[in-house]
Amino acid sequence: MKFLDDLKMYWRFASGLRSFLRHTISLEEARAIVRKRMADREKNFLRVVERGIFGYRRSPYLPLLKLAQVEFGDIRHMVGSKGLEGTLRALRDAGVYISFEEFKGRAPIVRQGRVIPVQAHDFDNPYLGHYYHVETGGTTGAGTRVEIDLDHLAAIAPLYTLADHSHGVLYVPRVIWFGILPDSSGVNNILAYARSGQLPRKWFSPVVGRDIKPALKHRLATGYLVAMGRIFGVPVPWAEAVRIEDAGTVARWAAETLKTDGRCLIRTHISKALRVCLAAREEGLELSGVTFVGGGEPPTAGKVQVIIGTGARYVPNYFFTEAGIVGIGCARPAAVNDIHLFKDVLALIQYPRQVPGTEMSVDAFHFTTLLPTAPKLMLNVESDDYGIIETRSCGCPLESYGFTQHLRDIRSFRKLTSEGVTLVGGEMIRILDEVLPAKFGGSPLDYQLAEEEDEQGFTRLSLLISPKIKIADEAAVIETVLEALGRSSVAADLARAHWSQAKTLRVKRQEPIWTARGKLMPLHLARRADGSTGSR
Repeated sequence: MKFLDDLKMYWRFASGLRSFLRHTISLEEARAIVRKRMADREKNFLRVVERGIFGYRRSPYLPLLKLAQVEFGDIRHMVGSKGLEGTLRALRDAGVYISFEEFKGRAPIVRQGRVIPVQAHDFDNPYLGHYYHVETGGTTGAGTRVEIDLDHLAAIAPLYTLADHSHGVLYVPRVIWFGILPDSSGVNNILAYARSGQLPRKWFSPVVGRDIKPALKHRLATGYLVAMGRIFGVPVPWAEAVRIEDAGTVARWAAETLKTDGRCLIRTHISKALRVCLAAREEGLELSGVTFVGGGEPPTAGKVQVIIGTGARYVPNYFFTEAGIVGIGCARPAAVNDIHLFKDVLALIQYPRQVPGTEMSVDAFHFTTLLPTAPKLMLNVESDDYGIIETRSCGCPLESYGFTQHLRDIRSFRKLTSEGVTLVGGEMIRILDEVLPAKFGGSPLDYQLAEEEDEQGFTRLSLLISPKIKIADEAAVIETVLEALGRSSVAADLARAHWSQAKTLRVKRQEPIWTARGKLMPLHLARRADGSTGSR
């Protein structure tokens, strides 16, 4: 049955791909689309709620709204009197929200003593075509399957156009350095750029055959995209294997492109951007005229300083698979991670949340989808991120579209991140609690994982192991962890493939770090080179 479902999915993908690739978005079209969506924010929200929630009897939001005694008419009245964000805050106060664990399907919804069983797919948009599916990066458990719709990629493509225009890189030569399916980042960037008329010249993939064996359906889907694009007259590039340690290949491409075109754009995770810049410095290559765009990890001052030191620019973006692109860096930033929220596709509020296992409380982000094409329907869905939200005038072109909300200092309060991939926390805790003690001795109290930023700016994951544990070969510990990750899940295997190349894991012989209240957390918050802390 699953095989037949996959056949149907790829048939829909095939039938929709030609129309998707044949129409590109011009700058004027992008402006008109976004301005219309900004003018219709409240109307779009009400349409999604009316059809996707009240019009869908299996919606997991209906029991919450019933408990809060809220009907659609009440929401419509609140929007008229309180505005969109005011309505969302009132609903959150009334218990209409979904926690991070509930959204991932890892915990039931519990409100007012009532337990509502829920799974991750319950939040899928029931009205999408579901052209293909991907796995999200795992954070505190296995990755979540997310359906990707070509209509939604078409809907967010104008934002790519406006972002590039605002940063002066519209239609400049570009490459991407992202993996193939089941890693969604490569395919999504190819399709979104194709729709905006800015097809990358090259697609470099850091994960190759010897690192991971994608399922046949994923290899076929990636190959089909490339082949059909070329048949339809769109020269989609084949994914070329460029491992993390071969960042010089990307640096040399940039240097050659600068000679012929004067400018170029490289879209990748910030750690890989940093590796390109270090390789360029080693080879004496000048990168003035290069713009790096990416995310995956917080763009710390240390990382960005190295990038700027080569003459290049770095533009952060904020993205998560369930919603797509959330925002892009300001062209006149107040900080290295100053990001404009794309308010035409998402609404965002904050609400206090205690960090699990600590006494710390953060103002967690709560997202609400405004477009009917979104792969997941979100109404006050808590992400595992927090940060600073401020409304201000910056004078950059993105402000002219109404994008006046800025996000900065974005961190996760639950996950560890390195090389653009996130730690599969639940599976990693099992390795710390069970696998390592069983093989090397001791108990779970003797092992801990800490995120740290080294002197070069790379995010490392340090395995803290009590000195009383006798280990003859520390490399065997790292190999054991990587092998266990490879057997856990698709998302964990992707993490293993990246971290093995980047030598992200390292062993430190010291006692694990206990909290002031006498707690030992298996995953320890970051300790960066500048002394700051965070959990992403």
